[in-house]
Amino acid sequence: MFVPRQYREPDGSWMVDVITQYPLALLTTNGKDGHSPLATHLPVIRDPNRTDEWAEGFSGVRLLGHMNAQNPHWSALRNGDPALLVFTGPHGYISPTVYEKTPAAPTWDFTSVHVHGIIEKIDSSEQTLEVVRHTVRAFEGAFGTDWDMSDSVDYFREILPGVGAFRFTVSRAEGMFKLSQEQTPEIRDRVHDSFAGSRCSLHRETARLMKRLP
Repeated sequence: MFVPRQYREPDGSWMVDVITQYPLALLTTNGKDGHSPLATHLPVIRDPNRTDEWAEGFSGVRLLGHMNAQNPHWSALRNGDPALLVFTGPHGYISPTVYEKTPAAPTWDFTSVHVHGIIEKIDSSEQTLEVVRHTVRAFEGAFGTDWDMSDSVDYFREILPGVGAFRFTVSRAEGMFKLSQEQTPEIRDRVHDSFAGSRCSLHRETARLMKRLP
């Protein structure tokens, strides 16, 4: 990913926030025999059994994910395949009217993290079940109501043949946080206020990040 200097993350915590707060990632891998690349949207979490810190570039961090086993992407995956996970954070369109000057051009502020790594498919049904359970715990804690899955574990076991789980070992990560840094302070304030007053939650989240900029 091309990241101009002014759009690089202020520190690694910004990338961690996007990965954990916007965990529906786009997994992309090369197609077989020169065919088109394959891409699947899927939920991704950090492996709770690993205690590694989010080191510089996230090298060595392990993530977990799963997809529908009937997806042709799953059957095309091979252990050791290089892959890319794309996480998209808050973003929003900026109309030239916000700048209150002429000439001007419209643009789009956005946040994104690209995570490169290696795929390892999980063959064990018990380990696949653990990935599902870890995912439920992570998302119920962050986005749900702490639902107790105890009464549904047997159901999970029934649907496991349709689940393809994998480990993803990170080699490097890079983030782009395009938040009008190239503009003057006055224009950045106008962009922020426009996002902050929007009915769109993504716009309001973009404004919150703009406030965090050094």
